[in-house]
Amino acid sequence: MNDAEQDHPSMKYKRVMLKISGEALMGDQGFGLNPPTVERIAKEIKTVHDMGVEICMVIGGGNIFRGLQGSAQGMERTTADYMGMLATVMNALGMQAALEALNINTRVISAITMNEVAEPYIRRRAVRHLEKKRICIFAAGTGNPYFTTDTAATLRANEMACEAIFMGKNGVDGVYDKDPKTNADAKRYDHVSYDEVLSKHLKVMDASAIALARDNNLPLIVFPLDAPGGFRSILEGKGTYTTVS
Repeated sequence: MNDAEQDHPSMKYKRVMLKISGEALMGDQGFGLNPPTVERIAKEIKTVHDMGVEICMVIGGGNIFRGLQGSAQGMERTTADYMGMLATVMNALGMQAALEALNINTRVISAITMNEVAEPYIRRRAVRHLEKKRICIFAAGTGNPYFTTDTAATLRANEMACEAIFMGKNGVDGVYDKDPKTNADAKRYDHVSYDEVLSKHLKVMDASAIALARDNNLPLIVFPLDAPGGFRSILEGKGTYTTVS
């Protein structure tokens, strides 16, 4: 046990996957990355890293380009999805810069080979980075079209032997039976099963990702990314969130 773990003996998870959307990096902008927002999220991640938790990350690309939207507007689906994957690499590099400005060693690991800016995905090498307390940001999805970054996060979390996936959401503090932003009577779940998420069409992850998490007994923790200290508080056994398991 390292010093950080001794300071937090009740810490529930030792290795986690943090999944956030690209839109979370926009701040009040309508597009791209907002540096103060990226810095704020990086500081939240640092508080968990300082506890000794090994952190994997997957960041969506919807703030720059979303493959499904491109496809819906007439672009060939495979090309649109590859463009979306490249958007995730840009977000990963932005987050890497913010984390390393806080003196946290970080590796961007891409499913699409681009040696000048990121490491190629090699599972054993990535595991070694985590063991050395480096944050690993997995970019470019799974490297295949027709798969979302939700599926990529679940896949990498399983490959890295993560104990849970933390889904950081903006504006909501868990999973609701309907959109709480437009329905005042929306009910928040403390716990919901994978099968309920699928049968009730709850907007947590896409169906493929939920099924992959279910088949491997990987719990999902849905929490408010914009609440100061929200990420850390769950590791300390506090906070407001929904568990999907």
